Amino acid sequence: MSRRPLKLIKDDPWLEPSAHDIQDRHDRYLAKLAAIQNDFGSLSSFSDGYKYFGINYDDERKGWTYREWAPEAKALFMVGDFNNWEQFSHPLEKNKYGIWEIFLGQATYKGSFLHGSEIKVLVDSQQGLNYRIPAYITRAVQDEETKNFTGQVWFPEAFDWSDDSFKPGINRELFIYEAHVGMAQEKEGVGTYREFADLILPRIKAGGYNTIQLMAIQEHPYYGSFGYHVSSFFAPSSRFGTPEDLKYLVKKAHQMDIAVILDIVHSHTVKNTVEGINQFDGSDGQYFHTGSRGDHPEWDSKIFDYGKTEVLRFLLSNLKYWIEEFHFDGFRFDGVGSMMYYHHGLETIDSREKYFRQGVEWDAITYLQLANKLIHTLNLRTVSIAEDVTGMPGLTSPIADGGLGFDYRLGMGVPDFWIKLLKEYSDENWNIHEMWQVLNDRLPHVKTVTYAESHDQALVGDKTLAFRLMDKEMYWHMHRDDPDIIIERGIALHKMIRLFTIALGGLAYMNFMGNEFGHPEWIDFPREGNGWSYKHCRRQWSLVDNPDLKYQFLDAFDKEMIRVIRENKIVTSLFGNQLNMDEGNKTIIFERNHLVFVFNFHTQNSIPDYRFRVPAPGEYELILNSDDARFGGHGRIDDSTKYFTQKEGADHFLNIYNTNRTAQVFKRKI
Repeated sequence: MSRRPLKLIKDDPWLEPSAHDIQDRHDRYLAKLAAIQNDFGSLSSFSDGYKYFGINYDDERKGWTYREWAPEAKALFMVGDFNNWEQFSHPLEKNKYGIWEIFLGQATYKGSFLHGSEIKVLVDSQQGLNYRIPAYITRAVQDEETKNFTGQVWFPEAFDWSDDSFKPGINRELFIYEAHVGMAQEKEGVGTYREFADLILPRIKAGGYNTIQLMAIQEHPYYGSFGYHVSSFFAPSSRFGTPEDLKYLVKKAHQMDIAVILDIVHSHTVKNTVEGINQFDGSDGQYFHTGSRGDHPEWDSKIFDYGKTEVLRFLLSNLKYWIEEFHFDGFRFDGVGSMMYYHHGLETIDSREKYFRQGVEWDAITYLQLANKLIHTLNLRTVSIAEDVTGMPGLTSPIADGGLGFDYRLGMGVPDFWIKLLKEYSDENWNIHEMWQVLNDRLPHVKTVTYAESHDQALVGDKTLAFRLMDKEMYWHMHRDDPDIIIERGIALHKMIRLFTIALGGLAYMNFMGNEFGHPEWIDFPREGNGWSYKHCRRQWSLVDNPDLKYQFLDAFDKEMIRVIRENKIVTSLFGNQLNMDEGNKTIIFERNHLVFVFNFHTQNSIPDYRFRVPAPGEYELILNSDDARFGGHGRIDDSTKYFTQKEGADHFLNIYNTNRTAQVFKRKI
């Protein structure tokens, strides 16, 4: 009996030649889901692994049970403060599934097995005897002298979530503020969860952003990895405070109507064997592929074997843990393109067939489908975002339609385009037709998070837009009474690039913290090469707070830009409708959701009585003007001007003062 073709294929005829591959992809997912449901009852029950593995209190037996999956280990011994670190006094017992277990009765260990006490597991394997941190540990702390991590027993009083009634709308527009807790403060040191909640969340709220995307939350041994070399997947980084401090941050964000997304790293993990899960049971392939296939060629890290049941259980349980225990509202999945292909997205995919037949890691794709199924089953409002450079068809299509089930993908080509434009072309040679094409280069059914820059563009070796535009002049000419042509150009283009991006590029928007006001310089984490300095690993909020400096202009514009875009529902509307492309004056005019956007990228052409067609007749008002003096502009446009259309044949035209390096937004009065 033939089956109906999946909706993904019906909606996109371009995929018809790959219909069999897409159907096979869907069938693999259904088969794995059915197997999990048959063995564990449901996908949600399967994902309760964090309640089974690790250290959990057993109400029936009145004590603590510690379980660990380590099939190739010879023996496991629980050690810690509770037994004065006696190596062999507390052996675990192994069952037929390779799971080790020990029970500590409360009556016996009540005075020694305490909240906050340190713990490890001694593993006897082919690698010899090695102290390891339990894989499902929920807190790991670092010794200040040795810098080594140790697991910690963590059974605090229950956190009070009773008044956390936050439920973001299913169709909520996303204005994402990408942030790193540790470097969010101005001090030369590591910021905390509570400092972020009390000092930074109010800034984010005032800026008009309604979602934060938190980086580097999962515990990682090297601070400078930006959190992308995870060691303890279930442990919030202790550098920033306790798990309860993180819950305080999430709850406070919710009270401000701000959703919290976790930048989750399931694409790879740190190689470390002192911390982390590499060679936990002494074998090369416990959680990972064996041999070179288990090593990431670019990231110096280990790659999961997503075909193994216990690996799936580990990762899916991790997702449920962050949702259930910390009330996260979604995930930005790191390195999805790397996960889906053996070549990790490093090879060019230049034909349709290669998407489905050249080095495809099918087990990883099945995992991503299961992940999206799980998190949307737990909470329909949960958001999932894929960081993918490959353009995999169906990435954001529903699983039932043959897709992978993500809600959004990151529009990674947009920031790359701005960098290329600024690096390789003079302003006079910017191609407005290419600019239009790049910002609209997405399929209508693929929900895209657009952004002009993220943390990637702020790291050492790259530059933020502000620093690329103004560079060293930012050190000397940012006083508001100090005119400078480089700074003036930089401020003008910084505003225009960001507005052009948010107005055209996608169905959601993202900004990295501090970039909204043109934070100078780069991000450089403390390391041996810089004397372990925190000078460039912080955010200098005093710059934007200083009324004598020009940073305030960029910040004021960003606030007004976000307000205008949010109030007029721009990012969730259809594509922009092109009205005028004027190469000679470098002017792009388009309409999106009843707003008319005018961008004049010319270096010097300012045209009085500039005439262009508009979709509807009537009176228009100027609601955003990047040349306004409030935003560091020249104030050349009279705010009191009234704009009335003129009829010519069947069309209606508007006349404006089209000043150079200016963006103007008009709205028809009704």
